[in-house]
Amino acid sequence: MAVSQVKASMKRDHLPTATEEVAAVALPSTPNPEVAATAKRRQFSPSERHRILAAADRCSKAGEIGALLRREGIYSSQLAAWRKRRVATEHAALVPLKRGRKADPGSGPSAAGGRAHSTDRGTAPQARPSPYHYRCPKKTLYLARAAHGRGAGEQIVMEALNSLAPEIGLAPACAVLRINRARIYRQDARRRCLLRAPLAPTARRAAPLALSTCEREVLLEVLYSERFADCAPRTIYAQLLDEGRYLGSVRTMYRLLDEQGHSRERRNQRVHPAYAKPELLAVKPKEVWSWDITKLKGPVKCACYHLYVILDIFSRYVVGWMIALREAADLAEQLIADTLTKQDIAPGTLTLHADRGTSMRSKPVAALLIDLEVAKTHSRPHVSDDNPYSEAQFKTLKYRPEFPERFASIEHARAHCQQFFQWYNHTHCHSGIGLMTPHSVHYGQAQALFEQRAQTLNEAFLINPKRFKGRVPQPPRLPTAVWINPPQQDPSSQKNPLLRH
Repeated sequence: MAVSQVKASMKRDHLPTATEEVAAVALPSTPNPEVAATAKRRQFSPSERHRILAAADRCSKAGEIGALLRREGIYSSQLAAWRKRRVATEHAALVPLKRGRKADPGSGPSAAGGRAHSTDRGTAPQARPSPYHYRCPKKTLYLARAAHGRGAGEQIVMEALNSLAPEIGLAPACAVLRINRARIYRQDARRRCLLRAPLAPTARRAAPLALSTCEREVLLEVLYSERFADCAPRTIYAQLLDEGRYLGSVRTMYRLLDEQGHSRERRNQRVHPAYAKPELLAVKPKEVWSWDITKLKGPVKCACYHLYVILDIFSRYVVGWMIALREAADLAEQLIADTLTKQDIAPGTLTLHADRGTSMRSKPVAALLIDLEVAKTHSRPHVSDDNPYSEAQFKTLKYRPEFPERFASIEHARAHCQQFFQWYNHTHCHSGIGLMTPHSVHYGQAQALFEQRAQTLNEAFLINPKRFKGRVPQPPRLPTAVWINPPQQDPSSQKNPLLRH
């Protein structure tokens, strides 16, 4: 099917509602213009080279060159190459210029031979990960510290303990607030000792196994020597042992270099950029779709079939699927185009999320989504929970009791998937959408079923109120908003987590 026909069938007159205006903030109608940075090696600018060369020219004492190389994170071979280039540049500046027309730079040997490779590349500083994760300790006061900080959180919990302990006792109060009772006893003991005269601070004795000042200077002199300026501490340690000398352990060498700030990564490694975490919001069906590809085992080993599945994350409804013998971009393009046509998606109203597979990032699929005005997002590399709904759907498929060990043929796999997706969309009561079927939520029938369930529970309550302890039971709530990676809230703006029930 041509792209123009698909786009024409998708267009329809449609007035934006309040819900669509809210979702428009998280779902842009145009493709994201941001370009992800690729991994690059460290580049030294001309000013940095001149600065390092000038510092090297000022080194006159033994070991200063080695200290400079370790501080700047370069090797002596790079410094020698920069010096040769500086000499060549100075020599070229002294040669008189020839008169006449200048040669075309595009026809020189550099243009014919290709791009010249730089030899002065190092490594870039490590990129810090953007997300910040709370790690729940085994001790107490975690929630209060996370919400208000360490000092303020402890004060809140102690005030609650002081108000509860006289009424219910210290042990039950500590159990309710998850506080170690021995910690309270220790704090009381310290508080009783506050009136004593403070002890005079004593000088800390040097460790008996530590190197003396003279030994440290000798070891640093060896580390900075011209012989070992380009060697790692393990290599220096091994060569000194071969010569019958022991000046310190490998860890001691690293510790001394860290104290001087001369322990840096000097290998020519690539540092990949920090990818932004996708944050997607869906408040109704046909706003955010998630798709992925999984493998189904064939009749023999190393033979498999590829199952393509497109899922609506709000309703959990499988809007499109396909089984093929291979994973290819043209098959993914066909599946997406046909599914958009069947679901009658208006241009600029859908976001399609996927991981970073070859078919997901292929040029045919990207060009199709641009033509159909569908925004796309991708998961971060090596992050398994950026596409949770598709992964959960695949687990439901493969953990069903009727799922076979292997499929005898592609027709067998297709027949099994036809039965499974019919059951999943129309019969399966999904716990993530209030025990409704994906079909009822996707096509707007969930509210009527919710009211019917509420009426049934109300009648059961009127028959026997004591069974429900005087409270009218309510059916599971329907989904109002579904997130992929909801944004983290500011801990200072949250309420006290101890008051939550």
